[in-house]
Amino acid sequence: MPNSLWAATAPPPPPTTPLEGDARADVAVVGAGYTGLAAALHLAEAGIACTVLEAAEIGWGASGRNNGQVIPNLSRIDPDAIVKAVPRELGGAEKGEALVALIRDSASLVFDLIRKHGMQAEAVQNGWIQPAHRASRMKLAESRVRQWGSRGAPVRMVPREEMARLSGTGHWHGGWENRTGGRINPLGYARGLAAAALAAGAEIRTRSPVTRITREAGGWRLETPRGRLLAQRVIIATNAYTDAGIWPGLRRTVVPVRSYQMATSVLSDNIRKTILPEGHALSDTRGDLYFYRFDANGRLVTGGGLILPFGWEGRIRERIRARVARVFPQVGEFSFDYVWWGYVGGTQDRMPHVYELAPGVLAWTGCNGRGVALATALGQGLAKASAGIPVREIAAPVETRMQGIAGHEFRALGIAWQVAKNRLNDRRD
Repeated sequence: MPNSLWAATAPPPPPTTPLEGDARADVAVVGAGYTGLAAALHLAEAGIACTVLEAAEIGWGASGRNNGQVIPNLSRIDPDAIVKAVPRELGGAEKGEALVALIRDSASLVFDLIRKHGMQAEAVQNGWIQPAHRASRMKLAESRVRQWGSRGAPVRMVPREEMARLSGTGHWHGGWENRTGGRINPLGYARGLAAAALAAGAEIRTRSPVTRITREAGGWRLETPRGRLLAQRVIIATNAYTDAGIWPGLRRTVVPVRSYQMATSVLSDNIRKTILPEGHALSDTRGDLYFYRFDANGRLVTGGGLILPFGWEGRIRERIRARVARVFPQVGEFSFDYVWWGYVGGTQDRMPHVYELAPGVLAWTGCNGRGVALATALGQGLAKASAGIPVREIAAPVETRMQGIAGHEFRALGIAWQVAKNRLNDRRD
């Protein structure tokens, strides 16, 4: 596994081996991240033979490298806009509301799975808060509370004085809270999902990159360097880590964006009690997000973005060190014990997209920074469709035409421009 706080602190993964020779399954799942593992768990519990093929190790991609905040919303698209974004031919407003409900309940699904299966994932469901970085952004908080609250989410406004108490700083202007959110050890959660799926009867084959998927009599043939798997149905769950050859055009539907993560040394109890004292996860309203949470040992876990990746480690250390000192001056002198990065899967419209690539082949892309809860919920939805429920009846709209991103080959320049624009907008707002 890549070096990270989570690789150093998560429980060990269940033992797995590569695929060798010829094998069969009802459903093949490509990718052992949250989507693939949640799908495998659901299928195995339903008595459906499922095999997961993973190119590296369980949770090797974004599922093992993210910040571990469990957030039940999309990053920049609110419920009213989600409903409007679903075209009539995909179900319109009714399907849009179903997707909103899936997102609304996604964090609770994560914590329910952790509790049900006894996963060792440092799970704390004390809520997620989004403070406003400008006074004007309180209108956005009010709008989000109204939109999510009208759809049954347990949300509330948080005035400035209370936000200062909950966050441990007067840096923000108030904000809002969703009480179903929280934080986890993300790699511990991925490994817990894998263990639960294996216990239910699924197979997980690591170090088995899928190099080709072809249609054959009786199903789909998935080829790996040392084996072949024949399955009636396929779920492609690779998102930001989609290789160009896995399915024509799928990689062009998502832009992999670097997200840098870091964890301080363990803070003293006196300092620890003054920052996020009730255990919330926090990410604010900036485009260039400020985000913070603690791990189980008292490390402040944060991160950020860079316009360009050259010399990334020294530059991100310096940038985020200054940010922490500005937001939480009580920390004083500190060091970062861990610094790492992973890809976030971004889409042009900032919406997740579920695709029926061919009869029996499903995929999705576009977590847009909300992957922990969203990927888990969509994994279950894809599993239901692969278990016999008509694909049009799952909560997410299902497209048959992929939404390719124009100029995908220039994505590095596009990412740099977007980060720069976010910073400029944050200052202007």
